[in-house]
Amino acid sequence: MRAKSARQIVQQAILLTTAAILAFSLHANAQEAARPLEGVIDIHAHFMPDVVPRSIDAIEAARIAKQQGMRAIVLKNHYDSTSAQAFLVRKAVPGIEVFGGIALNLSVGGMNPAAVERMAQMSGGYGKIVWMGSFDTETQVRSEKTTRPFVAISKNGELLLETKAVIITIAKYHLALATGHNTPQEDLLLIREAKLQGIDRIVVTHAMMAPIHMSIPQMQQAASLGAYIEFVYNGTVGHFKEFELADYVKAIRAIGPSHCILASDLGQADNPIPTDGLIAYFAGLKRLGITQSELDQMSKTNPAHLLGLN
Repeated sequence: MRAKSARQIVQQAILLTTAAILAFSLHANAQEAARPLEGVIDIHAHFMPDVVPRSIDAIEAARIAKQQGMRAIVLKNHYDSTSAQAFLVRKAVPGIEVFGGIALNLSVGGMNPAAVERMAQMSGGYGKIVWMGSFDTETQVRSEKTTRPFVAISKNGELLLETKAVIITIAKYHLALATGHNTPQEDLLLIREAKLQGIDRIVVTHAMMAPIHMSIPQMQQAASLGAYIEFVYNGTVGHFKEFELADYVKAIRAIGPSHCILASDLGQADNPIPTDGLIAYFAGLKRLGITQSELDQMSKTNPAHLLGLN
């Protein structure tokens, strides 16, 4: 049998190399399709245990998020700190970063810097976000047209002293400030005071949803001051649906993906679980022209910066 020429050997090597590259590419694409949330961070999701019905508990949610390749999740509870819960979930589900936070509602004393401090000091240091109230804010209560007690953050266009004390505590522990369920005007006051105190990790909580209802110019102003604008899938499905995905795309285009964060805000009993919601969310946005690079910016890069991650 005649020996192969040097040229034939080189051609065969090239063919083998090309086949290997193609096989690797197909394998990588299959893995990406199997794990569409690879590297994603969800900064806003709800889980059991809670005082209201939820679709999934924190350990189950972390396990599923890990299976989907997610980098991190942030556990949110309207009425209790979740930094201790994050510590325990990390032990139960190693291999995914789990963080907590605190929403400054009546159950934790409202604008209470001591509650923020203890949340930040909890074992592990996994408490990362302070929501400036949610279901107990003055704005939320007035939007419900009820007369129940509420948490005020401002008066006559000025932040209250206790609100400023909370912001100082957020700065002290290098936490992220989330504006919560307050008016657009109050959100802008919070952002300005946070910047004054040296805080550079700020997010406007689901800016378009009730009871906030920021306009696009107000969102642009918040972004110009250094805040991220959060867009949550919960606003487009289920009981809290107010918008179509096209409405979000219009706002994202006006603000710019570098100033936006995508999150689920899921966990409600009548909604998809957070991971399923995110998969549907991202697929819907891509159909409307949001690129994979833009999705990565809003679901990986920006949330990582908000949490102080590399």
